[in-house]
Amino acid sequence: MHAFCRDSKKNKTSLVRLSHGTKLRSIVNQLAQVKSIESLITATDFSNQNLQCRHQQKSNSDTLDNFFFITFDLLLEQSTKMVLLLALAAVVVIFFVKIAHCFLFPKERRDTKGYKSGWFGKGPPPSDSESEDTSIRPFKINVPEEVISDLKIRLERTRFENPVEDSKFRYGFNPKYLQTVIKYWRTEYDWREQESMLNQFPQYKTRIEGIDVHFVHVKPQMPSGRSLKIIPIMIIHGWPGSFVEFYKILPLLTTARSNNDFVFEVVCPSIPGYGFSESPHQKGFNARAAARIFATLMERLGHSRFYVQGGDWGSYISSLMARYYPTKVNGLHVNMYFFLPQTWEFLKGVAITLFPSLISKDEYEIAFPLKRKFKMLLEESAYFHMQGTKPDTLGCGMSDSPAGMAAFLLEKFPICTDRKFLDLEDGGLTKKFTLNELLTNVMMYWINNNFAAAARFYKENVREVFRNLHEKVPVIVPSAVALFPHEVLMFPKTMMSQQMKNIVSYTIMPQGGHFAALEEPQLFSDDLWKFVSLVEGKFH
Repeated sequence: MHAFCRDSKKNKTSLVRLSHGTKLRSIVNQLAQVKSIESLITATDFSNQNLQCRHQQKSNSDTLDNFFFITFDLLLEQSTKMVLLLALAAVVVIFFVKIAHCFLFPKERRDTKGYKSGWFGKGPPPSDSESEDTSIRPFKINVPEEVISDLKIRLERTRFENPVEDSKFRYGFNPKYLQTVIKYWRTEYDWREQESMLNQFPQYKTRIEGIDVHFVHVKPQMPSGRSLKIIPIMIIHGWPGSFVEFYKILPLLTTARSNNDFVFEVVCPSIPGYGFSESPHQKGFNARAAARIFATLMERLGHSRFYVQGGDWGSYISSLMARYYPTKVNGLHVNMYFFLPQTWEFLKGVAITLFPSLISKDEYEIAFPLKRKFKMLLEESAYFHMQGTKPDTLGCGMSDSPAGMAAFLLEKFPICTDRKFLDLEDGGLTKKFTLNELLTNVMMYWINNNFAAAARFYKENVREVFRNLHEKVPVIVPSAVALFPHEVLMFPKTMMSQQMKNIVSYTIMPQGGHFAALEEPQLFSDDLWKFVSLVEGKFH
């Protein structure tokens, strides 16, 4: 066994052959001479003894490094102990995240707006809150022809890059396949046809907290001879999606089923800064503000009680609505749920890592092992950091290049649908979706020039996510989780139950990924019907 030992006299590192037992005993003896880690920290000051303390800390740090190096090496030789390393690595990651949070988000910078009011319109808020127009106005998509002409000109002038050979989608969106997408977009894609398709369902706008909020509102067709209860439900999208994701499930939810005594009335809003909702003009528009605005929207539509559903940012917003307005929200359904595990949830995760039999095999394969999930998140989270720090810089490029915007948005679909698709030349984009569906979603960002506004939602929320304030308030309303196997991030029921206190349905789906409503509309809608049936049955 080779172990690294520092030779202080020659000021270099030499390779010395030592037995594990001898080396560990030597290091343990050195560690015994260290009184405490606290004394090392408190000794570090700006006095004349500063340099001496740093040398002492460095020496002790080297001792600790050697100790952990040999200890880890011993564990690595025992394959049954690998799970312990993963658990310890997770502890280290969480520790440094918490430390970084303390420095990046000090208390004095915390948002103190509260949850009851806000203003995101242009200029100062009106002096009289009653002066805001609360009318609900019909809206129809009608994009000016000059916007479409400008798009085609830009697509014709696209400059493509040369990819690395055999890179496929492992380096990002494959530039070769991007040429195929852009050619289709320029020569075959018919926006007016898609515009007509989008206008098949009623759409509206209403002004809340200074900005126009766009939403699709579909009421059910009541069958003759039957008296059915109408269940209002709000379904909320995320990024890089839009309200377009839900067009396949709208007929499935608003058409009565023979074995149910209710039918859905569906509201699909566009998060402000997305789709046809106005972009916020003031700082601070985060998920809390979105939850408040959407609760106001449902109240304005005359619904004092309703259900909420969400994926991606939609799950975050809908879970906040369930937390803040439990007397209004009858139930919460999510197909993705994000939270930073607290101590108890983390210990549960470690226990599951050590003893996989604690949960079902299917559940374990989706949420674990930690090593695979951590590696995936590390590889695929660069966009989160970019949008969470400098969204406007990204917006400068995306607002000028439709090809660049399409590549940036569509690159997420193979990752979130099936990671095996990354090894295909076309990223498997058309295995689950059509190019029309994908490009229509991209058009929601292009024609409204709101890529930067949508990306800002990350920056406004990043402090909230890491601060975990909302997670101190549990979800007490009846809740359901639809666990699609290719979802990017999901947790086992035993961990989620610490946040959701009343999980009445936890379904592991046979297939599907992040864009569940678009990819698997039947599975998605069936689970909603099942969940609401369970809750309504309990109410009765």
